[in-house]
Amino acid sequence: MRSLIFIFFILLLTACQSGQVDFFAAEWKAEEIPLDSEQSLTPNLFVGVDGQAYLSYLHHPNDSFASLQLRILEEGAWGAAQTIASGEDWFVNWADFPSVAAFRQKPTKLAAHWLQKRAAGTYDYDVRVSIASADKEWSPSFVPHRDSVAAEHGFVSLLPLPNGRMFASWLDGRFTKVRTSEAESSHQHGHGGGAMTLRAAEFDENGQLFAEAEIDHRVCDCCQTDAALGPEGPVVVYRDRSEEEIRDIYLARRVGGVWQIPQKIGKDNWTINGCPVNGPAIATLHNTLAVAWFTMANDTPRVQVVFSEDGGGSFGVPIRLDQQEAIGRVDIVLADERNALVSFLEDDGQNTRIKVVPVNTAGERGETVFEHPSDFSRRSGFPILEKQENGFLMAFTVVDEGNTRVKTMRISQEN
Repeated sequence: MRSLIFIFFILLLTACQSGQVDFFAAEWKAEEIPLDSEQSLTPNLFVGVDGQAYLSYLHHPNDSFASLQLRILEEGAWGAAQTIASGEDWFVNWADFPSVAAFRQKPTKLAAHWLQKRAAGTYDYDVRVSIASADKEWSPSFVPHRDSVAAEHGFVSLLPLPNGRMFASWLDGRFTKVRTSEAESSHQHGHGGGAMTLRAAEFDENGQLFAEAEIDHRVCDCCQTDAALGPEGPVVVYRDRSEEEIRDIYLARRVGGVWQIPQKIGKDNWTINGCPVNGPAIATLHNTLAVAWFTMANDTPRVQVVFSEDGGGSFGVPIRLDQQEAIGRVDIVLADERNALVSFLEDDGQNTRIKVVPVNTAGERGETVFEHPSDFSRRSGFPILEKQENGFLMAFTVVDEGNTRVKTMRISQEN
């Protein structure tokens, strides 16, 4: 009898150490963090290495003006809004939105990005980056791409690096312009001149650029990128675009300072003659990588997640998370090396809802831990999920009679 009890105790201890018992069995709670955010949209979240949480979003009262707002979470409440930058010449897009990130070695030093038009063409805009301490003025902005071509540049991912710099990846349209004198003089926009590329660079707190590189020469035109720190360097996920218009998810790793040949994740074989505007998300912790994405291969919409336990060298079998009509717009965070939370949009034919679902490296999908009414339209944007302390932060856009506002929640397990 004693041996049976001992065996049960060891099994229970092993399960607890793996995180699976606590993560899947515990009750969850969600509490709103109040936020005065009228006429706002496209929220983004960032949590620094010191645990400090930052919320950014656009204040967009009319079609001609936008300002990037920053709030800092202080003692469980959002502080007063700070204006990072504003303008009447910004490119405001429901899927391609600004971000803020803190430098790793100086966590009170922040970098922010937004998109700003540079020419008469509708899709001629640059990435703009500004740097400041959280309580100081923001520096004049600089452009991290040096092609000087009036074209699309966006879908940026910022990632603090251990070397004290900030890594940035983005979609770059320098080769998409139609190369004729007539096109150049009229700022004509078109994808017939070439494909969008995926590019990256690092910059320091003074805005100096380093390690500029092209990661992939042909990618999907307008799906989000995402970046995380792997065991050997930055890892970027994105939607690729083959010559046959297969637009599956790819992952690129920088190892020893060299970008490796990108690898396909999931192998959905989704052939679509156009951009689905639905990019992937990645989370990392030590040697564990987790990637979530949306696909509609074989006319079957679904949200999937896959894990790697060797730093991205190999991946397991994709796990399907949706249970109704998946819309996608995913995000993912790792609670520990075996458990993740994934957020996405789903529709039951009558109502659209944001869902947050746990999943683990063993391929188990838990019960939904949080859901909230949403809107199928583009105005509802992309929900964002981040881990902070012992809980998780979530930000999303609420659409109410055509107006939009940002809402934030804290999701945690019951004690």
